[in-house]
Amino acid sequence: MAAALLAPILALLLAVSSTALADRASIWPEWRLPAPLARPLNLPGQRDLTYPAWMEGRWQLHSDNFDVVVQFAADANGAVVGDRAGNAAAIGRALLGEALLEVADDPANPNRQIALLRGNQRLESTVVGRRSETPDGDHFWADELALQVLHGPGDPRVSRVETLSHYSRHSDGSVGAEQWQASYPSPALGLAAAASSSNHFSLELTPVNPDAQAKPEARVSPCQPPPQSDPAS
Repeated sequence: MAAALLAPILALLLAVSSTALADRASIWPEWRLPAPLARPLNLPGQRDLTYPAWMEGRWQLHSDNFDVVVQFAADANGAVVGDRAGNAAAIGRALLGEALLEVADDPANPNRQIALLRGNQRLESTVVGRRSETPDGDHFWADELALQVLHGPGDPRVSRVETLSHYSRHSDGSVGAEQWQASYPSPALGLAAAASSSNHFSLELTPVNPDAQAKPEARVSPCQPPPQSDPAS
């Protein structure tokens, strides 16, 4: 009898747990901070975002604004992670052209990345919040909040960008993706904030034939990122 009474309660709890990010997508663009995200910098070994095994490989990523090759591969622990610098360079070069010079990951922190831009500008991006969910074998959700600092002439410009992604595996091997994004002002103005701008993207990933793979549209420079700074302090 007790088990019968507990069953609906447990089912409700599991449903709430597995759809938290879907619920967040449903209220976009009315997003506010703080978001229900954990701090990845507090995790052992500063772990990267991990994807389902079916995301491993090279993909032709298509959107209304670009068409590039991106890659996801197993790391030393066997977890599938994105080629952050390579993927960012490919998409950034497609959107910014020659204004993007180089992209490099911080070798000491997979959650930190440096992009060098023309005009003596440098964009530091550090993931400061993350949550991911796999409600079933064909769907994957991931939400990341990044602190971005643009260095260049004048004072640094600080902002926060949240990107929520939903990946759906199709029967033909392709993957559909949706992304919802919002920008927030600097945490120096308060940790709580409403979104100041928003975007929504529809994407499609098709497997690249390993026997005839196209090269990515941008390559990662071997440049080393500068020493870690604490722009939010």
